[in-house]
Amino acid sequence: MVASLRRHRTLYGPWAAAEARREVHDLAVAALLAGSPVSATAEADAMLVVSELVSNAVRHAGGDCSVDLTLRADGMDIDVSDHSREPPRPGSPGPYGEGGYGWGIVDRLTSELTVAHRPNGKTVHAHLDLPH
Repeated sequence: MVASLRRHRTLYGPWAAAEARREVHDLAVAALLAGSPVSATAEADAMLVVSELVSNAVRHAGGDCSVDLTLRADGMDIDVSDHSREPPRPGSPGPYGEGGYGWGIVDRLTSELTVAHRPNGKTVHAHLDLPH
């Protein structure tokens, strides 16, 4: 990889997760154009992670969030910031399969998953290793 590639976006509303997935795709396209393609599997994993984190931020933090994506030789960093200081809470799947799986899926797909509290909210940081 020539250098790290970055994208930043503030998101809100019902299309926030879709817009976040688009940012991941656009970052993968930029990597391809720079001569450092991201595998389809890694892109799909990153889309799932960012979608889950943004959906939770919009649903539970009430409002907008920001997404910062950084692609480096060793992997992709996904940071989702919102205005709630409440930490994410892993849920239990409901009896009819209506949620509760997301945090566990994100945890399995990432090599690092942390929450940093800020005076005006929190940032969830996820790191996905990229295959060489």
